[in-house]
Amino acid sequence: MLQKPRGTRDFLPDEMEARRMIEWSMREVARCWGYREVCTPEFEDLELFTMRSGEGIIEEMYVFSDKGGRKLALRPEITASVIRMYINEAKVAPKPLRWCYFADCFRYERPQKGRYRQFWQFGVELIGADTARADAEVIMLAADMLDSSGVTYDLKVGHLSFMKNLLRDLEPQEQRKVMAHLDKKDFDGLKGTLESLDKPDLDKSLIALVECRDLAEAFDIAGTIPEKDRIYQTLETLDAADVKYSLNFGIARGLDYYTGMVFEGFAQNLGAENQILGGGAYRLAHLFGGDDVASCGFAIGFDRVMVSLGEIPDKKDSVVAVVCTNEGRKLALEVARIFRKAGIQSEMDLMDRGLGAQLAHASKSADFAVVIGLREAESGTVTLKNLHSGEQKTLDPRSAVAEVASHGARR
Repeated sequence: MLQKPRGTRDFLPDEMEARRMIEWSMREVARCWGYREVCTPEFEDLELFTMRSGEGIIEEMYVFSDKGGRKLALRPEITASVIRMYINEAKVAPKPLRWCYFADCFRYERPQKGRYRQFWQFGVELIGADTARADAEVIMLAADMLDSSGVTYDLKVGHLSFMKNLLRDLEPQEQRKVMAHLDKKDFDGLKGTLESLDKPDLDKSLIALVECRDLAEAFDIAGTIPEKDRIYQTLETLDAADVKYSLNFGIARGLDYYTGMVFEGFAQNLGAENQILGGGAYRLAHLFGGDDVASCGFAIGFDRVMVSLGEIPDKKDSVVAVVCTNEGRKLALEVARIFRKAGIQSEMDLMDRGLGAQLAHASKSADFAVVIGLREAESGTVTLKNLHSGEQKTLDPRSAVAEVASHGARR
């Protein structure tokens, strides 16, 4: 028997309904902030990703050649695709552009809890605004979206200017080595690398910055930072909006990608793989042949959010089973249509079951049974039975619709 590919999943209806519920709550938040949805291809030119991240990323991607010999890759993330689209389609559009997306991505890596080879991201890109208020807006939107999902998380905000100032005398490759140690909190490895680079004095300053949670202290450690006023303005905006966050100047990933403000979100119940959000300010367009436009964005790891949430509270609408005898079938078709036009999920028997068997089946999957026999067919009424309480009423079809609609959420 064939199985699904490793690192992928099948989603049955209950799980899909839960995923869609959380997805649409996030969509509604993004809409209210003025962010409009965009969509890019699932595969792109391989160079789009190697140009930014280097050839080493190929080992982590699904790469293939098409029939024309072109090197393509399934997208491992979506920001690069969105910026490519901006350059191709929207360079002259009025700024800022507020874009969002919800899509699947692909990485060839070892599957584990909350980490899959096919995974979904909800992302946001703010293109063309280079201000403290723009940085703050993206963080506030991220917090609102996570809040809408109900996930419990910690939001950490930092700025790469402090780290870059301490590492300004190192070459990019040397900086990456140092950052890899900091990212893993490998302070012994950090000390050894700095000694090999003849920069042993950086050890104490870098560790102090990673452990620092006070803005004034961070300025003391890192020295003069040109972006000082902007950093203060960003944090003041977050505080005025009552965003719950903590400072973290040790956010070490993306030193050669992000340009200033960075932030991350962590779920409280996922163990080691607990990051559910990452973002910051960046400049990518010039790498792909566009203008040097300022951008800011983030991506939410949707699958990890769902794992963190666990069982989602049932908020589905009521389900109606239209149960009928042969004599009532014509009226049953009409009644089912009335319910559906009112937005109520309605199902009819397709298995030629008797009335008792239809009711027995309905009790397993529906909240109400709309019974239509000979008496109901002759009078144009229906018998509405609440399958939870057993209560039943004889009503005209539209009154039955109103009764079900007023019942509220399904069990």
